[in-house]
Amino acid sequence: MNIAFFLTPKSEVSFLYSDYTVRQGLEKMKHYGFSAVPVIDRDGKYVTTVGEGDFLWYILKDGVDNTEDTPLSAILKKDKNPPAPITAPIKDLANRALEQNFIPVIDDDGIFIGIVRRRDIIRSFAYTISDDIDSFK
Repeated sequence: MNIAFFLTPKSEVSFLYSDYTVRQGLEKMKHYGFSAVPVIDRDGKYVTTVGEGDFLWYILKDGVDNTEDTPLSAILKKDKNPPAPITAPIKDLANRALEQNFIPVIDDDGIFIGIVRRRDIIRSFAYTISDDIDSFK
């Protein structure tokens, strides 16, 4: 099975640009209602994932007044949620889904092309198990 089977394409994924300000990032996160979203640069390359905790720790440290002028890049942590290449084996995705709600997926040039959600992986395995159980009846 191929990762593309599980892929939610970039056009259907909420993400932030790395050149946003912290305030813009907060507003978008509030609007999307997600606890974490991918961050990409203007060339479409995956940078990292930012979560509610990253914003919270920044505000606790520097205060809410600095969110307008501080670039989002100032609070980003590299390798927080490393991407998987589109050619990665499904087994790798399943193992990573144990630790992450979604896995960012990139093409051979590092361009962000979408995500694989944990629930889609679990759903696929659940259908497979269900089919196996039905075959024993």
